[in-house]
Amino acid sequence: MHLLFCINRNFCWMLVQCLRSIVRYPCTTGYTAHVLHSDLTAEDLAQMQQAVPEAEILEAKVDESFFRDFPETNRYPKQIYYRIFAAQFLPDDLERILYLDTDTIVIRSLEELYRKPFQGASYIACTHVRALFNKMNCLRLGITEDVPYLNTGVMLLNLPKLRQQQTTEDVLTFISDKKNRLLLPDQDIITALYGKQIQLEDSYRYNLSDRILAMYNARHPGHIRTLDWVRQNTSIIHYCGKNKPWKPGYVGKLDIFYQELLEAEKNHGGITS
Repeated sequence: MHLLFCINRNFCWMLVQCLRSIVRYPCTTGYTAHVLHSDLTAEDLAQMQQAVPEAEILEAKVDESFFRDFPETNRYPKQIYYRIFAAQFLPDDLERILYLDTDTIVIRSLEELYRKPFQGASYIACTHVRALFNKMNCLRLGITEDVPYLNTGVMLLNLPKLRQQQTTEDVLTFISDKKNRLLLPDQDIITALYGKQIQLEDSYRYNLSDRILAMYNARHPGHIRTLDWVRQNTSIIHYCGKNKPWKPGYVGKLDIFYQELLEAEKNHGGITS
């Protein structure tokens, strides 16, 4: 199974924790983690490999000048764009890869998601946005309302199709046209340019956050999705936004899965925050 991460040095420990959660569930073909970066050292990579020997870690170094015209903030560094052009940086013979944000924790096997047929789609991903906010995002980005606004924290990429259709010029043109309307730049770009080529999957299974779980339970008081339900049905927990269990002020229930991972890591050693 080929996995994709796009990070800078500040996220090495998070990548290790994410990988450790994944390798708890053996894969028939093993795990290869492709790390797109521009600033990791050989020592960083060696430490990560030592910390997660169950996965092969391969680097793909990105020339930062490729992204010199892309907007960047403290919250959204240029690494967020690496996933957009991943097909250009990865081996040509690779046909599919599962991208994960490093603030995800895997609690069930990823095999079913990874093997899903694309059926012509460029991406298989989830949305966290309900109908009204989807309409607002579509108006903001100038796209039709039938396009789902994606959460790009978990995406299965159809690499041959992306190699055929993507151009840097299309992305830069969109950024130039919409630069004053971009809120979450990578999500805005992928939704606007490739939204009609998205196969949506169930966010409660593959991209579950505290917010969407709480919203579901508020709307369905007679059918509460408990932590036991999550254990039995969810594969990927996503601590997206600022609400993260390793930071002060966390609010939610899903931190139990992070704490269980830490408990399992106590005697593992390796990179820590």
